Amino acid sequence: MDNSRGDSSGVGVLDKAALVLSALESGPATLAGLVGATGLARPTAHRMAVALEYHRLLARDMQGRFVLGPRLAELAAAAGEDRLLATAGPVLTQLRDVTGESAQLYRRQGDRRICVAAAERLSGLRDTVPVGSALPMKAGSAAQILLAWEEPERLHHGLQGARFTATALSGVRRRGWAQSIGEREPGVASVSAPVRGPSNRVVAAVSVSGPIERLSRHPGRMHAGALLEAAGRLTEALKRGTAG
Repeated sequence: MDNSRGDSSGVGVLDKAALVLSALESGPATLAGLVGATGLARPTAHRMAVALEYHRLLARDMQGRFVLGPRLAELAAAAGEDRLLATAGPVLTQLRDVTGESAQLYRRQGDRRICVAAAERLSGLRDTVPVGSALPMKAGSAAQILLAWEEPERLHHGLQGARFTATALSGVRRRGWAQSIGEREPGVASVSAPVRGPSNRVVAAVSVSGPIERLSRHPGRMHAGALLEAAGRLTEALKRGTAG
């Protein structure tokens, strides 16, 4: 390894991985380009790049060149989670009060979505989702939101076995919100909207959920406006935090 490019941490495999990632900061590179930029032997550069690709830290473009992978964007989004959660409390409380339904905030974690914040309806029949609950990415309006704007390969994978279709997700992208009626749980309806990070990538889904008897079979007509407003407030908070 060529230490003239920077100090060694003493953990060789991590130093090599860092060299490969840093080499792609300026744009795509072929394997030969990585070898030239990092000073690593060709077999080593190839082994590191393939391993990083497996973990989604690298990906390939249409020409087969290595590029920085989607996992880096996910980790960057997670770094802003404290800011998101600090803002979520009052936004979810207002959303609950405006709609009269339980409100939740979900983030994707692999093939599950995690409820990271919630404001429960204070009385009467409600849909309770405790903070920390892990729900499937195969059903529900929040799952639709967290999948709809993914890159094609992850979108295709996520649709396998899902209760919704590619056509449904196309509609979600077009109107900017999602609804579900009895997808995740019989008798429960929900509406969700996307929360975007500074790079405009969807990093979370804000939702309201409750019994179909109250939300009807067209819950989006009732609550999409309130969801979009809440999502906009959370998105703006993340962008302000980055600017600051």
